[in-house]
Amino acid sequence: MNDTTVQAAGCVLWRRSPAAGGLELCLVHRPKYDDWSHPKGKLKRGEDALTGALREVAEETGYTAEPGSELPTLSYLANGRPKRVRYWAAEATAGAFAPNDEVDRILWLSPAQARHRLTQPRDRDLVDALTRRFEHR
Repeated sequence: MNDTTVQAAGCVLWRRSPAAGGLELCLVHRPKYDDWSHPKGKLKRGEDALTGALREVAEETGYTAEPGSELPTLSYLANGRPKRVRYWAAEATAGAFAPNDEVDRILWLSPAQARHRLTQPRDRDLVDALTRRFEHR
């Protein structure tokens, strides 16, 4: 990728279901695009990717998170420009959602439900990568 590549980072935010104890993933709804995705965003100048990923999680979901392993990096065109997004698995540790300018809703879903709800097929690969890590624990 070159200097014009948009650098971004995010997390596949997860928790254990308060009711059943199963794995749940947090998806965010962005009204500007009317899509469901993982929390992510552009890095600030000079910002470390993991720091930016955790900042974006906090801004978009209201949750603090404990980062885990790095997940696959996604590269694609966004508005005609190359974009590179680094992702981490991150466990939600505390917080509560409040609607904001970027995100009007979040959902906590099982991995299968999250795969189905995600707007972009490429985001499903991240769900698969995360669930594989849980299977090999």
